[in-house]
Amino acid sequence: MNMSVEDWIKVIAGTFVFTTSLLGYLHHPYWLFFTMFVGLNLFQFGFTKFCPLKLVLQKIVK
Repeated sequence: MNMSVEDWIKVIAGTFVFTTSLLGYLHHPYWLFFTMFVGLNLFQFGFTKFCPLKLVLQKIVK
């Protein structure tokens, strides 16, 4: 399966959101700050097309 960098960003962000939400529910609510950070980063990525994870993934792929 050939996934684009944007597809990987969605998979990784979804994993982070799910995992940290679960940790916030089961362990400590402070984990939800990480969830908010991921959501805010996705929000600004939609407008600016800049994402630090995208830069990292592009270097790994090449």
